[in-house]
Amino acid sequence: MDHSAHHTSTAHDHTAHEAHAGHAGHQVGRVTWGAAAKATLHCLTGCAIGEILGMVIGTALMWGNVQTMVLAITLAFIFGYSFTLFAVRKAGLDFKTAIKVALAADTVSIAVMELVDNGIIALTPGAMDAHLSDALFWTALLGGFAVAFVITTPVNKWMISRGKGHAVVHAYH
Repeated sequence: MDHSAHHTSTAHDHTAHEAHAGHAGHQVGRVTWGAAAKATLHCLTGCAIGEILGMVIGTALMWGNVQTMVLAITLAFIFGYSFTLFAVRKAGLDFKTAIKVALAADTVSIAVMELVDNGIIALTPGAMDAHLSDALFWTALLGGFAVAFVITTPVNKWMISRGKGHAVVHAYH
């Protein structure tokens, strides 16, 4: 793409950069809430898949709460990272670089999300002992995800505005 049209005067036109399709809201220093929410939703999707799978496996195997939670959190990180990993690999990055990008892009977001949603589950009376067929299990889990999304979105907005977190991924798509 020819960027020379953006630099026809001595003054730098930042609004022209914001018009780029797929990049609006991702510039360092200026990030939209929509871009932050999209990054958080991306992270939440991987975390939710991993965490639900971990809870189902742990519960089905009749593991204790600690073992089940460790598995769920581990899988949340694995699935969370894998979404970014696959996207940047598809963009042409070698595996080692793709791992570094995924770790840089998602670690803080996943950690905040896991801390919040697992904290809510742990603090909800009876949720840790609820079974997969109990409404309390799903209410605490899904409620935890919703609260984690609300808390993690501003964290991602702050990180992206500083060129960190999910902003690292945007160089590759």
